[in-house]
Order: sequence, then structure tokens, then C-alpha cells
Amino acid sequence: MAYVIAEPCIGTKDTTCVDVCPVNCIHPRKDEPEFETVDKLYIDPDECIDCGACVPACPVDAIFAQVDVPDQWERYIEIDAQYYRK
Repeated sequence: MAYVIAEPCIGTKDTTCVDVCPVNCIHPRKDEPEFETVDKLYIDPDECIDCGACVPACPVDAIFAQVDVPDQWERYIEIDAQYYRK
């Protein structure tokens, strides 16, 4: 997994990161049914190309390279991965 969306996204779900992603790997988008039911956005670990375009776009600083996820939010590495295992 290249990038992870952590706790600061909860309740915000700002989709600026979705708009700048060149490979459309951040979901759910506003036009997807799950958008209203999830509490944050998720980065698909298989689709992410590790470009980092989403990091500066996030207004709440919730996106981290996997190796840079702060200790208190490391659980989001697995949370993002599990979202795509469904």
C-alpha cells in the first residue's frame, strides 16, 4: 500500500484528494452509493501508483505514505486494506 488515509478524514470526507488522483484509486466518490454510509475515504492499495498527488490536496492532513503513518494511526493501514478486500 502506497498511501493511507487516517483518522483526520473521519467526518470530513473532503473529496479534493479524489479530484487530483490520476488513477482514481480513492473511494468512495460522492457519486458512489457508499459515500453516505462510510465515515472516511479509502485508498485502494492495488491501484495507487505512489505519486503523492493526494497528500498536499488533503485539507485536514489525513493522507500519509504508509511508512510515514503516525504511530497513533497505524491501524488505518489495515483499515484501508480491508475496505478493498470486501
